[in-house]
Amino acid sequence: MKHLHLLFIALSLVGFLGRVAATKFRPEIMQLKWVNIAPHAINGVVILTGLSLVFQGHWLDGQFGWIVAKIVALLGYVVLGIMALKLPDEKRWYAFGGALLAFAYIVKVAVTKSIF
Repeated sequence: MKHLHLLFIALSLVGFLGRVAATKFRPEIMQLKWVNIAPHAINGVVILTGLSLVFQGHWLDGQFGWIVAKIVALLGYVVLGIMALKLPDEKRWYAFGGALLAFAYIVKVAVTKSIF
């Protein structure tokens, strides 16, 4: 399950980077139906496999503040990602940078199981 989770996390990040690039350089790609649907399916699998890992690992039995931190950072990543796709140029890049920082924080918390 862990490898599936990691695969879909990678697909989510690559998809986000591709959509931001398409928004800037080839906006007509963003009109394709599958480009708008695929991220929802991929991120849905990320969330489902993540929940599965939480219950498989019994991570809610002990200290689980790191899981809450990941969920909050995930919400930040989603909001900043939406902003990166919708805002005009300069603001887009600030949101894009913020989304990448949120993603990096999620990875750091996942690896260390520590919120700091």
